[in-house]
Amino acid sequence: MNVLLIGSGGREHALAWALRKSPRLDRLFAAPGNPGIGECASLVELDPYDFPAVIGFCRKNAVRLVVVGPEAPLVAGLVDALEKAGIKAFGPTQQAAQLEGSKGYTKDLCTEAGIPTAAYRRFTEAAPARAYASEMGAPIVVKADGIAAGKGVVVAETLDEAHAAIDACFDGAFGAAGAEVVIEECLVGEEASFFAICDGKTAIPLATAQDHKRVGDGDTGPNTGGMGAYSPAPIMTQALIDRTMAEIINPTVAAMAARGAPFKGVLYAGLMITRKGPELIEYNVRFGDPECQVLMMRLASDLLEILLAAAEGRLEGIAPEWREEPALTVVMAAKGYPGNYEKGTPIGGIEAADAFIGTKVFHAGTALKDGVLVANGGRVLNVTALGATVAEAQKRAYQAVAAIDWPDGFCRSDIGWRAITREV
Repeated sequence: MNVLLIGSGGREHALAWALRKSPRLDRLFAAPGNPGIGECASLVELDPYDFPAVIGFCRKNAVRLVVVGPEAPLVAGLVDALEKAGIKAFGPTQQAAQLEGSKGYTKDLCTEAGIPTAAYRRFTEAAPARAYASEMGAPIVVKADGIAAGKGVVVAETLDEAHAAIDACFDGAFGAAGAEVVIEECLVGEEASFFAICDGKTAIPLATAQDHKRVGDGDTGPNTGGMGAYSPAPIMTQALIDRTMAEIINPTVAAMAARGAPFKGVLYAGLMITRKGPELIEYNVRFGDPECQVLMMRLASDLLEILLAAAEGRLEGIAPEWREEPALTVVMAAKGYPGNYEKGTPIGGIEAADAFIGTKVFHAGTALKDGVLVANGGRVLNVTALGATVAEAQKRAYQAVAAIDWPDGFCRSDIGWRAITREV
């Protein structure tokens, strides 16, 4: 069968790499893709927001399944348009994508369904929001309601920081995403990423992972889209996985079906493991980035079969198989990220890095300029490795990082430190 993959980042390169292994796959197209994805798929120039063009391409090229990687086309309603045209798609409808498109929507759903999450209030004006933050005290979390490319959340350690974050949202720092603000209590514990694939009525758990959001070693500095990840997350015991499915994922699937918006696709639950157990920080409605990269390294089952089963509503009884070895990915970013950074700087050594045992470099923000691979974003490469332990996967990943010739890039030197501490 022919498949079209929407997206251009490291998550999509990992998905393309995994899809390419399927014996059921005939042709894989990617729009717009990147140079790494181009090694696995035929790149096509398609605007994912031009729904008639996407539908026309699928019909012309006998595409049986569209896999939507990033969140924005999902929130814009791409899946709705495809399904209306009779084309199968992996991903939620526009209404179901509100679980990521509106943080307030998710918080209200949690309240209705009794899903454990932080106490919160929603605001459409700055003055009452500031007053509420002052009443609650710091630390406190301020979130732009809509999609803000991973930059709309501030964990404010002081009231001054909270007020500044509130003002930034209402002053337009995040555009329409900040027109409404959610303010919630600051949960204390250890974060983990939990993924489940859903077909509207059934949810099956995928492997766990742990992300590193802060830009600097020791989890210091500003938040980013993610500087590295590993899988599995040792904190997620089987007991915690069972509780997460029973208390968070399954009630969400049931609540969405009751709202007339059955959820199909990936539910990515950002969790805080508190003294009370797993609590939901927020939902994303697609694979995490860079968590997807470590999940795809460990997946032993046919990814295409799983995604197609979800799209067709027949997940019941499917149990993905995973490699026992942990996987770890190190994000190489352009110097200056997550602030201002330079594009177009040359990158070498990818083939040398890929040559290490159990290692794969996924392209996140790259482009070809006059035949030379160059940086084309903030997070640029995901250097990923398998190992018998997290420590071994870390060693292999950093060996590969050292083989990459990119003076204008940087990375954290401690990805996986929490898990490695547990291994000792």
